[in-house]
Amino acid sequence: MSALSLLSPSALAPGLGNSSVEGGRTSHQGDCSSVETSIEGKVLVILSMTLGIISNTVALFILVNAYSSQRRRSKATFLLFATSLVVTDFIGHVVLGALVLRLYFPGTVAPGHFDSSDGTCQFMGGCMVFFGLCPLFMGCAMAAERCLGVTKPLLHSSIVTKARSKVCLALVWLAALCVALLPCLQLGSYTYQYPGTWCFISVLHDTSEVDLVFVALFSGLGLTALSAALLCNTVSGLTLVLARLRRQPGSHHSARSHDIEMVVQLVGVMVTSCICWCPLLIIGLTSVIDSYRGSVGDQLCSYKSWMVIGVRMATWNQILDPWVYILLRRTVLRKIYLIAKCQAGLRGSMAGRWENSSLPSLDMNEVNKV
Repeated sequence: MSALSLLSPSALAPGLGNSSVEGGRTSHQGDCSSVETSIEGKVLVILSMTLGIISNTVALFILVNAYSSQRRRSKATFLLFATSLVVTDFIGHVVLGALVLRLYFPGTVAPGHFDSSDGTCQFMGGCMVFFGLCPLFMGCAMAAERCLGVTKPLLHSSIVTKARSKVCLALVWLAALCVALLPCLQLGSYTYQYPGTWCFISVLHDTSEVDLVFVALFSGLGLTALSAALLCNTVSGLTLVLARLRRQPGSHHSARSHDIEMVVQLVGVMVTSCICWCPLLIIGLTSVIDSYRGSVGDQLCSYKSWMVIGVRMATWNQILDPWVYILLRRTVLRKIYLIAKCQAGLRGSMAGRWENSSLPSLDMNEVNKV
């Protein structure tokens, strides 16, 4: 999804301001209301898009340079997946950001059409599902590839090739696209969501069995991908820790240092995805279940507000993902380690000087007392 503002509640999610307001006008959807300034929303969307584009461009530059100079096949495979993830995030950021800006112009969506959909809404909803599932699927595939590389390196070298990695990426994109296109087969629907300036799966209005299945499929696939990534990264991390504890002093461990760097980055991607996506996946699923049962009642505004909060958090994913590769590189991690080691050494030397200077005086005091 296209991340919007880092500060404003009205623009943290794709077009969460009122598209038909100009200069601050109130729009209503049911009993809920929002007051947004269209100009402020547009400015915040542009600033957020700029930040996301810069972040993804810097990360892409770093990954492409590393991929072109990499000789280790396992590292090259990881960089191929990571580069594809950043490219996907970048495209989704630009495409959805452009749609959000279009929806911010007045007159795009009439207040009475919030629960309907059109070509723009269908395209935007499909893009949000596609660019939402792709990072989760890719993160899972990367975690599984690294888990195999860490635990079974010989099997990994015989199975994982560049051609098969590209096929895997194509299957990931195809799977996400198939889910996003389900409404074209009348298996679910996309509608404008509160406050009427972003489109997503229908979860709160006239939900049917197919809507329930569609949301369950979307949330289930996303949560399953996150759970699988968590399991694979845990196994990889524990394997590396045990190998580190068993390593003999002075032994060669450059290969393991590459593995540590990749696993640390995968853990960063996984944590970012969990924080950003779990709220929307869980809130969407619970909302559609309650809506289908007819138990929403007077809490409709609360459900809509929770959906807005969930999508706001999800929009952070494409801004934060690139910084995982920017900050959690081996050179940066080494510098952090050296700084921490120096600080620990400095504290240790200060403690040693304090003990050397204080203990004799304590001993002398005890002698004088005797």
